[in-house]
Amino acid sequence: MVINSSWCRLLTRNPKDLVAYCGLYCGACGIYQGRIRHAVENLRKVIGAYGFDKIAPELAKWEPSLQHYSEFEKVMDGLVKLFGECPACIGDGGDPNCAIRQCCRQKKYATCVECAEMDTCGTLQRYPWARKELQKIKTTGLDKWIREMHEKVDAGYCTLDERIK
Repeated sequence: MVINSSWCRLLTRNPKDLVAYCGLYCGACGIYQGRIRHAVENLRKVIGAYGFDKIAPELAKWEPSLQHYSEFEKVMDGLVKLFGECPACIGDGGDPNCAIRQCCRQKKYATCVECAEMDTCGTLQRYPWARKELQKIKTTGLDKWIREMHEKVDAGYCTLDERIK
């Protein structure tokens, strides 16, 4: 296995710091794992090897979309800026306006599992995946769930893989 900065962060953090209020395990998130940053870095290496930045104006004669190559570079910069390093949900990563995070913080809960209204919560109804993970935490217990998630991540699991199937 290649050790990268995301993996090192995973090993050095308190595992409970990687549990989002909604039941997402941040260590299994593609953004936390640095997949967007790595994808951009890899794409830059490939297009750099071909010198596309230098020949884009010439290539635009055959493919008009390449006249916007400099804008594409800015988009890649923006992706890395927004999604390059995530401090996890507890560190204010992800959606800054997350209703679940705001609610849990207001009630001083580590996750929605602590809330008596979890099963009837209108906010959670919009996130069926969250309700599913929270039920797992409720059933198995937080510490066991964290160990299971850490083992899955150690074996290469990423929630992004489920979304791109």
